[in-house]
Order: sequence, then structure tokens, then C-alpha cells
Amino acid sequence: MSADGASGEAGRGDSRGETEDERADRRWQELVQEIRVTQTGVQILFGFLLTVVFTPAFQKLGQTDRTIYIVTVILGSLATGALIGPVAFHRIVSGRSIKPMMVVWASRLTFLGLVLLLATLVSALFLILRTATHDGFVPYLVAGVFAWYLLCWLVLPVWARSRYTSDDSPAE
Repeated sequence: MSADGASGEAGRGDSRGETEDERADRRWQELVQEIRVTQTGVQILFGFLLTVVFTPAFQKLGQTDRTIYIVTVILGSLATGALIGPVAFHRIVSGRSIKPMMVVWASRLTFLGLVLLLATLVSALFLILRTATHDGFVPYLVAGVFAWYLLCWLVLPVWARSRYTSDDSPAE
């Protein structure tokens, strides 16, 4: 029986006919591709957020908006750290024969990074719309966008997972 709980000949552990190491290699490559997509966006957003404090308009913000800005920058920094974390993790443990476990931890860091990115985007949108409009409908607009993100990033994938996969299929 392989580490993922399935039995097979010569260490073959799933329906793809992959060994545990082959599966870890494939999952790592898939994860790296996913990280590349999000990492670029979060780094651009974070870089933009860092420059805002040096603009004349920032000096005119009230304390509430400054607090929202600080929270947004901290969230962006945490998201950046979590999305870069898998690369550092890989560098530090590379060659130690723990790739399957590394992929699990890197996947967790990536998911955490996505949650933090979600919080950063919602916070930044809230600050921008508050500053641009000063209208009472801003929280409702932001809530609508937040719901859209949840639909795209969580509800749809969870629905597809439950609808099109079975409990006895190997975990990816």
C-alpha cells in the first residue's frame, strides 16, 4: 500500500499509474503554475499599495481610511509571503526526499495566500470606493464583489468537486 492509501504493483499508487514520487512531481508542477498566476497579480497590487502612501492624496485621508489602508497593506504583505512561501519551502527541503509532504505544505500555503489575497482585494476595493464616492452604498458594492469572488474561487470549485468526483477517487 502506498502512502496515499491505495495499493498497487511496484509502488503504483493511483488510477493514473503514477508512483508517489511521480504524483508529487506532477502536483508540484501544477502548483507552481498556479502560483505563477496569482503571484504576479499580488505583487503588482502590493507594489501599487506601497506607493500610495507617498502620494499627496494620502495626506488628505482621514484616520479611518488610513487604518483601512494599513490593514490592506498588511494583508497584501501576508498574501505575498504566503504565495512566495512554497518557493522558499522547496529550496530549503529540496533533495531531502520529502517532496510529497512538501507539496502538501506548499498547497496549504498557496490556499492561505489566496484567502489573504481575497481579503486584500476586498479591503483595497473598499478603500478605493470609499475615497472615490463617499457614498453609503459602498459596503453593498464591496459585499457584492466579495460574493462574486467567493462564487468563483470557492463555491464553483467545491460544487464541481462534489458533483463530478467521488469520495473513493484519489486526492489530488
